[in-house]
Amino acid sequence: MSFSELQVASAFSFLRGASSPEELAATASVLGLAAIGITDLNSVAGVVRMWDAAKEVGLRLVVGARLSFRDDTPDLLCYPQDRAAWGRLTRLLTVGKDRVPHGDTSDAAKATNRCFLYYDDLLEHGEGQILLAVMQDRLDAGARKNLQQLQADFCGRAYLAASRRYRADDAQRLLRL
Repeated sequence: MSFSELQVASAFSFLRGASSPEELAATASVLGLAAIGITDLNSVAGVVRMWDAAKEVGLRLVVGARLSFRDDTPDLLCYPQDRAAWGRLTRLLTVGKDRVPHGDTSDAAKATNRCFLYYDDLLEHGEGQILLAVMQDRLDAGARKNLQQLQADFCGRAYLAASRRYRADDAQRLLRL
């Protein structure tokens, strides 16, 4: 069975990723991964270097971004499906980055990689995107409502992303999600 890691943050994700795209591609190749998906936080800055590194080691690359929002929208992994969708993703990120006042060093700006996005922005730029909602441990009523709205707005293109935590309750947690 082959495995692909679809939620990789490089050093271009402020306070989240530490490894360079070259190190990530080399490690994925050594581990025998079928593919790797680069999803830096509110950024596509690592994509070009990851593309070159993945090509060098013969690894399939899936490009996208992890979108973090200022409203109660959960973080989303966003994968454009064609060139036009790629343009919409980069425009979305530009819109979000333009909202952050120049020189803003607040914790909010740092936590979102200096990009302020809202769900309405995604609605405007979401055509052609595959979206994976990154879930925490529990789905409260608000999270359920957000996921239902996401599914309605992006019918057939919205999914739930869940990861193993390697704890005793993993099976039950994943089943609940």
